[in-house]
Amino acid sequence: MSSRLSASSAAAEPRDPFELGGRTFTSRLLLGTGKYHDLSVMREAVAASGAQIVTVAVRRVELGAPGHHGLLEALDWDRLHLLPNTAGCRTAAEAVRVARLARAATGTDWVKLEVIPDARHLLPDPLGTLRAAEELCADGFVVLPYVQADAVLARALEAAGCAAVMPLASPIGTGQGLRAPELLRTVLDGARVPIIVDAGLGVPSDAAQALELGADAALLNTAVAEARDPVGMAHAFALGVQAGRAAFLAGRMPARIHASPSSPTTGVPRLPDPEVPGDVA
Repeated sequence: MSSRLSASSAAAEPRDPFELGGRTFTSRLLLGTGKYHDLSVMREAVAASGAQIVTVAVRRVELGAPGHHGLLEALDWDRLHLLPNTAGCRTAAEAVRVARLARAATGTDWVKLEVIPDARHLLPDPLGTLRAAEELCADGFVVLPYVQADAVLARALEAAGCAAVMPLASPIGTGQGLRAPELLRTVLDGARVPIIVDAGLGVPSDAAQALELGADAALLNTAVAEARDPVGMAHAFALGVQAGRAAFLAGRMPARIHASPSSPTTGVPRLPDPEVPGDVA
């Protein structure tokens, strides 16, 4: 069940927990581990972000290799929740195989499902993603599929048993931000599982915008890893996510065509409408 709450319920639950896959989290920011200059910077950025769910590309690490000291050893998995992802998989069959290898090596049945045959734009394959999701859900996985912002596909993935749906904001690594907010709104409308905006976020205001619209969380990587100060940017994104969620719960004012004075107008003489050039008496 999505943790999308009303403003009135926020007062009853000040901590506003994020429920995902049968677990409860306090942070709504998920962070990736790729593209950092070194593991120490990555570790500091994860800490600064406050993220509790961290995604790792299975193909980039030697999962379970004896004596391997690298990415998995750099983070405290007693405090963090590991989310393996199937980045680099081009077909549904390949993604299913990699997800099962990750479960065997790490013991987690969570997986961020990526099926991306498009090497240029890195756009996900909707049909392949749905096929893989159906198979993995039937096999007991907690599946978080990465897809385009497609409401019909999102409902099909819900029906397959996915724990969340993760629509992209814009293509992976572009930093273009939320390019189609109206499409995200259609995915959010009637969603019965958490909606996590994933990919393409460039600055904290992008994440804030997504959560202001009602997204439950945001996942990002490049925007932090390629920032001039990754640790500082990770902290900034944490604040952006918090601000966006708080604004959604508070409820924005209605947008108006005409100006509306914020000061009382009682007793103030009404000024005549300005003359329009060209008016004829």
